[in-house]
Parts: sequence; structure tokens; C-alpha cells
Amino acid sequence: MRVLVVEDEAFLAEMIAEGLRRAALAVDVAADGLEALRKMQLGEYDVLVLDRDLPGMHGDDVCRRVVEQRLMTRVLMLTAAGTVRDRVEGLGLGADDYLTKPFAYDELLARVLALGRRARPALPPVLEQRGIVLDTARRQASRDGRHLHLSPKEFGVLEALLRAEGAVVSGEDLIEQVWEEHTSYRTNAVRVTLSKLRAKLGEPPVVETVPGAGYRIAS
Repeated sequence: MRVLVVEDEAFLAEMIAEGLRRAALAVDVAADGLEALRKMQLGEYDVLVLDRDLPGMHGDDVCRRVVEQRLMTRVLMLTAAGTVRDRVEGLGLGADDYLTKPFAYDELLARVLALGRRARPALPPVLEQRGIVLDTARRQASRDGRHLHLSPKEFGVLEALLRAEGAVVSGEDLIEQVWEEHTSYRTNAVRVTLSKLRAKLGEPPVVETVPGAGYRIAS
């Protein structure tokens, strides 16, 4: 899942981003509305965590642009204003959810994950295939009852493959879904991450390489 955090307070933006990255999400950060719109033109995001009170282009205007362009991106609006009228206005602009500052990080994560599931065809929060059980809400994975200690990127790659339900996922698609835009050597990172993931999944092999196409969970 790809998330764009739009927040002008640098410390808060990085705190949110790092927390979401630890939960195996690919996260980019924008400091203002114009930068956010530029990033959204260059790549697709499942969830937009949007500070409403941005300097320059206001968060309301960013939200309107997302709605006008009919993007699949779900919008979680953050604001220090917590009255019922403020929440109603934010949702009326087209935001999918609304969270008042200060907030508990666990609640933010739960809301982002819920919105991410709505940004694509609905799938259950627990994905199962070939003895693999991936709980996307609790961020836990196991195979044949054995707990898997996965890094955030390994978890993200496995989630992308399971969501494909046996279809081939290209390396480019994995990069788009799991890695941040500024990551260097992302193609090599995919190969390294898949190698580590395969080792942790164990035998028999479950992740197939389809030459010239990508990767899939073996049927």
C-alpha cells in the first residue's frame, strides 16, 4: 500500500511516515499542497494523509482536486479543529475520514489501513494461500502455523503477491506498491527482498519467478 503524507510540520510528518513504514507501508512525504499534487501526478497512492491547515494551497483545495480528478486515492484529513462543524465540512469536501490532532498513532494506522482496503477491490483483512496466512490489520504472517518474522518490505511484497491471487506481479508493480519514490536501486532491492522472503517462507518454494514478466504465488 502506498501512502502520501502531506504535512507542513516536518517533525510530525516524519513521525507519521516512519510509523507507517514500520507497518510495511510505502510512504512519501510532501510539505505543501502543490508538492502533493505534483507527486500524485507522478504516481498512484492508495491513501492521502492530508493536513487541512496547510500554508499556501489549503488542504481543502487539495482535497477538492483529488475529488475533481476522480482519483482512487482515499483521503484521511488531519486538523487541530475538532468541532462537529469542522468534521462535517471536511467530509463534505470529499474526504473519506477525519482525525483530530492530537491523535493516537494506533488509531491513525487503523484508519489508514481501513482506507487502503477501500482504495481497491475489497479483500478480507486476512489473506490466505498455500498455507500462508497474512493478517494485514495486525501486521502478522505465518506459514503452516509457523510465525514469520518479516521486515516491513518483505511483508509488503508478500501482501502484494497474495492480493494478486495467483496473477503475475511485475517488478515495476512491486516497486510502485512497496517502495518510496526516493529509494535508490529499487530494482535490485526487489530481488534482494524476494530472496530473503523466499528463505523465510521455507520449503516447498511458494514464490515463482515468471521470466520476463514478474512474480506470483505458485498454484
